Amino acid sequence: MNINEKLATIQTEFKSKKSRFNSFGKYNFRSAEDILEATKPFLLKLGVNVTITEELIGVNSPVIQTTAIITDCETDEFITATAVVGVDLNQKGMQVPQQFGSASSYGKKYALGNLFLIDDTQDSDATNNHGKQTKKQPLTNESLAKAKDYISKGGSLDAIKAKYQVTDKHEKLLTTL
Repeated sequence: MNINEKLATIQTEFKSKKSRFNSFGKYNFRSAEDILEATKPFLLKLGVNVTITEELIGVNSPVIQTTAIITDCETDEFITATAVVGVDLNQKGMQVPQQFGSASSYGKKYALGNLFLIDDTQDSDATNNHGKQTKKQPLTNESLAKAKDYISKGGSLDAIKAKYQVTDKHEKLLTTL
């Protein structure tokens, strides 16, 4: 099996639930640590390793470039995926090391997500309306099927409720999966 086939195996079999909760934004999410933990069973099985590098590419306006790398232990072939994240030095309530740490964590999560094709369309950035009210869509048969699939893969009911009008009947269907 070559490196592309090994990566494809991880991309298709990878499972990582959104086990963390942001009480401020009221959403579930997965961290870079959660993603790395979920990849561990594949490392020895497929003979690969995963590393992450970071580089400061902006100075006046700091930007961190994070690269996730999967390497074949036998051939040293590798595949990379990158994420670029700005550091918000004006973020209130945080010291500079915390601002860099926050950007670093975000960059790692998205570089890994790019490498392993993790779809975070229901993650915090997609569901957080930043205090603005949005009209929820009705839950149709098609969107109900997608919601069932989403929950079976570790998604949260709260994320579905944030987007759709979920009746008690729908909630019961979704929570008995």
